[in-house]
Amino acid sequence: MLGRFTVTCDDQVISFKQNPATKAMKLLQLLLHSTYAEHTRGGYEGISRTRLLEELYGREELSNTANNLRVTAHRLRKLLTEAGLPDYDYIKVEDGFYRWESPMPVWLDVAEFREKLEQAAGEKNEQKRAELLMDACALYRGELLPSISGEDWVIVNSVHYKNMYSEALSELCGYLKDRRDYGTILKLATLAAEAYPFDEWQSWQIEALMGMNKYKEAYRYYEKTAKLFFEEMGVSPSEKMLGQFKEMSGKMKGGFQTAGEIRDGLKEPGYESGAFYCNLPSFRDGYRLIRRIIERNGQSVYLMICSLTDSKGRPMEKGERLEVYSQKLQQAIKGSLRRGDSFTKYNPAQFLILLVGTSRENCDLVFRRIADRFAADHKAWRSRLDYYVSSVADVESDRSRIRFQGNEFQWD
Repeated sequence: MLGRFTVTCDDQVISFKQNPATKAMKLLQLLLHSTYAEHTRGGYEGISRTRLLEELYGREELSNTANNLRVTAHRLRKLLTEAGLPDYDYIKVEDGFYRWESPMPVWLDVAEFREKLEQAAGEKNEQKRAELLMDACALYRGELLPSISGEDWVIVNSVHYKNMYSEALSELCGYLKDRRDYGTILKLATLAAEAYPFDEWQSWQIEALMGMNKYKEAYRYYEKTAKLFFEEMGVSPSEKMLGQFKEMSGKMKGGFQTAGEIRDGLKEPGYESGAFYCNLPSFRDGYRLIRRIIERNGQSVYLMICSLTDSKGRPMEKGERLEVYSQKLQQAIKGSLRRGDSFTKYNPAQFLILLVGTSRENCDLVFRRIADRFAADHKAWRSRLDYYVSSVADVESDRSRIRFQGNEFQWD
């Protein structure tokens, strides 16, 4: 049930030829989970009739849910036989409780996962405890029953199992770190980061690579993660990851390089028209440098925030439409600005732009060019754009609508 729902019998995968979201399949999953992974307060293994009716039909207005349950149970029995399982009455009803019963032993990954963690909790020997945690983490292939992830009982249990997995993996990685088993940490953390990219399992990947003295590779992981966090979520990596970045920077000592090698390492790989796109940390550093430069020469530089909005003028929220708009807006900004201008994605709905050597009036023209390009194929899209602009010299003053404080941009 973890990651996806599959049933095997005698090493053969059982094909039910049914959508997992049908009532009969939901009943099968409920019976298996309640019988082998849950225990009710009354001591029965299984699920009460009242709860079963609520889980299967609670969102529907049906006049006779009891009859619907009988029909669903009949369909499930027929489905099991047609799938090739032995002819048997698999649905056992006793004292108002429903449970799964079969002529063959049943193994369920969720039940094994919970059992391993329970055993680990009572194990005093560190090595044996770590082995049990390793077994449990190996069983966790993803969230519970993703094909019916919207069901209330699945949501509650899925969150619970994810928390159990996260706690177990964190403890296991700490144990492996003490023993300098960085290769195993890297494997475990990579699987976790793929499943939950925003839970910062990348910090353990970086930790492992640093422990293996692979600082350049660790740095690439950091850059990739920082870009993911800034561009997808609009947040900074944690203090732990920032600390790892500082440690990496201090230890990435390269050998002596000639002037030509240094030059080749600094220059762009090839000529590229349009504005210069950079990630948010790089943009922030460029902004700070420009602030210092204009203190000396008084050059005119403007900071623009270009935002995607919904039909009511509010910041657009995540969704498939936002992803399409965001990609189109990034292309429009790059194609509408000069090579000497730079920009970054602050979050999926907002871009920051530095306009060098321009005036306030020209900023309005720049935005119109961006809007024209953005809405070239869909005129209605033009209403989805809004912008703020302020002179960089004024950004930290009280009269500016845009301010730069600490590691964050803010605007009114």
